Amino acid sequence: MLNRLKPKSEFARNVLTLMTGTTIAQAIPIAISPILTRIYTPEDFGMFALYMSVASIISVVATGRYELAIMLPKKDEDAINIVALSILISFFVSFIALLIVFFFNAQITSLLGNPKISSWLYFIPLSVLLTGVYQSFNYWSNRKKEYKRLATSRVIQSGATATTNLGMGFGGFGSSGLILGGVLGQGLATAFFGKLVIKEDIKVFQKVKRLKIFALARRYINYPKKSSVGALFNTLSYQAEYILFSIFFLLKDLGIYYFVNKIINIPKQFLSASIWQSFLSHSQESKEYILSSLKSKQEKVIKYSILPMLSSVFILPQLFVLIFGKNWIEATDYFIPLILAMHINFVVASFSLFVIINRPDMEMKFNFFLALFKIGAIYLSYLIFNNILISIYFISLIQILMFIYLGNWNYRNLGGSKYYFIGLYSKYLLYIALPMGILFYISLFESLYFTLFFYLLINFIFLKGIQKR
Repeated sequence: MLNRLKPKSEFARNVLTLMTGTTIAQAIPIAISPILTRIYTPEDFGMFALYMSVASIISVVATGRYELAIMLPKKDEDAINIVALSILISFFVSFIALLIVFFFNAQITSLLGNPKISSWLYFIPLSVLLTGVYQSFNYWSNRKKEYKRLATSRVIQSGATATTNLGMGFGGFGSSGLILGGVLGQGLATAFFGKLVIKEDIKVFQKVKRLKIFALARRYINYPKKSSVGALFNTLSYQAEYILFSIFFLLKDLGIYYFVNKIINIPKQFLSASIWQSFLSHSQESKEYILSSLKSKQEKVIKYSILPMLSSVFILPQLFVLIFGKNWIEATDYFIPLILAMHINFVVASFSLFVIINRPDMEMKFNFFLALFKIGAIYLSYLIFNNILISIYFISLIQILMFIYLGNWNYRNLGGSKYYFIGLYSKYLLYIALPMGILFYISLFESLYFTLFFYLLINFIFLKGIQKR
């Protein structure tokens, strides 16, 4: 019976293996979050957010983006030399980062506006190195179709991180538990990868040659020259805000913002990549076909997600405090702007055309201006209002406007109307006006279970009605 349920094709089995590993890896931190928020304070999460944002910005260029080229050569001999190249660059970037931290620790600490980050700066080069090596082994394993290895590494990383977080949290180690948990989890996953790669692919590793590495570095030089810049802007557009919040506001405020943002984006992370992978399969089709597919599929996503996601603002604040504890009651103010921005991001980013129509230049420009406008919005709102909630509204507005522009740009570049997306989205905003109004009125009674009941009932009726249209 069980054998009949197993996918018959190799591709389906590989996808199932990866999905299983990814789901388990993502489920572990979600499952322990209600415990973590009771043994760690918002300040602890703020310190962790600051550390991770700095490490993430540097890590994005840790390998010079050469790991992306591992999949390209026909011969494994060439690919393994690119793996070696990526790892060597990771060591070099990490060493440079260590020198900078060693000689300019005081200046960097002062710039980040938090004295407690000083000692943790020395761990950032290690995080950068582990990220670079992990990504190199990850792409190599993907090339070799070692999907079980990929899935296992993700579960190991997530499990080790969770275990350390819980153990050190109950031990009263504060933010140390969150940071060291991340480093340890990454370290164990990288060690697991390295052990298997060296053990199972040792013959290929013996073909690593210095001259070959230099030759391949020149052949794929566009990755560090072009891809690194775009990737850096992309990371800055989402990570720079954590650094600025640390500089301008309290660490507690940063921790609350980081955690709320993380929880709100869970549905997007689960759904967006799957939708985009499905849409990517049309990349070889004509523009007319892609435009038709974009119209039908994006409308379906908007239709089925807009009310459940946007109306969640009436239940999530109270539900959040119930699940994660009273220490996080200030988070209730952050939900409205973040949910609105998340939904626009979700319905547009799930149908990104940058890869499909080969426009990496536009992707780089979009991420550059998104990062620039968000940084500017945070700085101006700080100067004028000195209030993190107003800053969150500002950057959420910037994100909404930028993704509306991108949504319209997608249709325009496929030959459609340049205002098609905003028209489509506005149509469904009108459709949900009445149920949103009803839920708003019900939420005024401030009864979580009463509101939750009507949230489920109204969404059920709405989705049933939408299906018949």
